[in-house]
Amino acid sequence: MSAGAGRRRVHPGRKSRGVLRGAPLPLLLPALIGLAFLVLPLLALLFRAPWRSMPDLLTSPEVWQALQLSLICATAATAVSLVIGVPLAWLLARVEFRGRGLVRALVTLPLVLPPVVGGVALLMALGRNGVVGRWLDDWFGLTLPFTTTGVVVAEAFVAMPFLVISVEGTLRAADPRYEEAATTLGASRFTAFRRVTLPLIAPGVAAGAVLAWARALGEFGATITFAGNFPGRTQTMPLAVYLALQSDPEAAVALSLVLLAVSIAVLAGLRDRWMTAS
Repeated sequence: MSAGAGRRRVHPGRKSRGVLRGAPLPLLLPALIGLAFLVLPLLALLFRAPWRSMPDLLTSPEVWQALQLSLICATAATAVSLVIGVPLAWLLARVEFRGRGLVRALVTLPLVLPPVVGGVALLMALGRNGVVGRWLDDWFGLTLPFTTTGVVVAEAFVAMPFLVISVEGTLRAADPRYEEAATTLGASRFTAFRRVTLPLIAPGVAAGAVLAWARALGEFGATITFAGNFPGRTQTMPLAVYLALQSDPEAAVALSLVLLAVSIAVLAGLRDRWMTAS
C-alpha cells in the first residue's frame, strides 16, 4: 500500500467545523452576541404574535386593504423599474461615455439616501409646485403627491437601484461577444439585446426584480412623505404597521409577520444567487 493510500481525506465541511471549535474566545463571544442581536428581535416577534387571532386580524377590512394596496403598488413599482431600469443598467454596463462613474453614483444614491429625504426630494421635483410637477399639473392636470400613483413613484424611486445593480453586474459578467456576433450578422443593437443579451441575463433580471419588489413592499419613509397615509389610497402595509402600533399592537404584529414572511421568502428564493452553500 502506498503512503498516500492510507491518508485520510479531510472533508472541507469537517475542516471548517474544526476551525469553528478552535475559534478564539475574543472573536467567538462578540460574534455570538452579534448573532443574538440580529436574531432575538425576530424571535420575539414570533413569540409575541397573536397566533389565535391571526386569521381575524389579517382578514379585517383595514389590514386587507393595506395588504392589497401594498401588493398592487409594489408590483407596479417593480414593473416601472423593469421598463426603465434594465435599459439604464445596459447603458452603464455596455456603453463607454464621459461621466459614467458619476451617473452610476447617482443611480445608487437612493440606496444610502434616507428615505424621508428621498420623499422630500420627490416633493420638490414632482409636487404640485415642484420643478417638474407644476408642468404636469398645468399641461396634463396630473398630480402625483398623496395619490396611489404617488405611492408607486416613491416605491420605484427607492427600489429601482436594486434592480439596476443586479442587472448591471449580470451584464458585466455576460460575454459581450455574443451580442457583437449578432450585430455583425445584421441585427440591430436593440434586436441583439432583445434576442441574445436579454435571455442570457434573464436570471439576473429576475433576481433584481424580486429584490426591487421586496424593497418596494417594505418602503415607508419616502411613501409617507410623498404620498401620505390615507387608508385605502396610500396606506401601505408598513404605514399600517406604524399606525396600528399606536392603537392595535396585535394588528401591527400580524402585519409585521406578513412582511417578515415575504423577506424570508425572498432570501430563500435568491439563496443560490446571493448566498454561498455551507
